[in-house]
Amino acid sequence: MSTIDQLKSAIEALSKNEYVALRQWFLEKDWQKWDEQIEEDSRSGKLDFLLKEAFSQKKRGKLRNL
Repeated sequence: MSTIDQLKSAIEALSKNEYVALRQWFLEKDWQKWDEQIEEDSRSGKLDFLLKEAFSQKKRGKLRNL
């Protein structure tokens, strides 16, 4: 049995509360990975085009307050 199959079996055996806690942990882990990727992309300059676009739109008066 593969590790994935073992994990699936273990997840199926969880109580409702344990399953909810596991899902919450996964969501937090996903958001953490997303935040790390955004930070890395920002440091590397991959997101600079967004700043240029925002400044361009501001200069044209196309931005609105939220």
